[in-house]
Amino acid sequence: MSPITDLPTVLLVLRRALLFGAFWFVLAGIAPDAALAAVPVVAAATALSLRFLPPRPFPLLRALGYAPGFLWRSVVGGVDVAWRAFHPALPLDPGWLRLPVRLSPGARVALGAELSLMPGSLVAGSAGGDLLVHTLDRRQDIAAAVRQEAARIATLDQVAK
Repeated sequence: MSPITDLPTVLLVLRRALLFGAFWFVLAGIAPDAALAAVPVVAAATALSLRFLPPRPFPLLRALGYAPGFLWRSVVGGVDVAWRAFHPALPLDPGWLRLPVRLSPGARVALGAELSLMPGSLVAGSAGGDLLVHTLDRRQDIAAAVRQEAARIATLDQVAK
């Protein structure tokens, strides 16, 4: 690993260490013995994260702007799943879809995680550039919804590069 010398990278590393430290204190509390143990654990977690995920700028404001739409789509999906569950005819057609996605590996993982948080769909893996998606109703145009979400995530991924 090369030494970190430029100021923007140093700030990114410090931010990452602060996030790990905050996470530690949320889990362990602010007791003196927890603080003493936090120093080596946070340092190791930061070093490992730098090794496996080198620092790069992240468009935090753009990501926060993405949140309201995600929350809205989650509510709409939840209402749809509840309607299907309580409908007398139980309008379900569950099944698996293999959907091509043209995103970087990290963005593909983010898309899979997001889709899995949405009611009615679960990304269970990937094969090549495709996502393996389980859905409650194969008659819905899941492919179009995945393309829309992939396009939204691609804008975040392009800004971060």
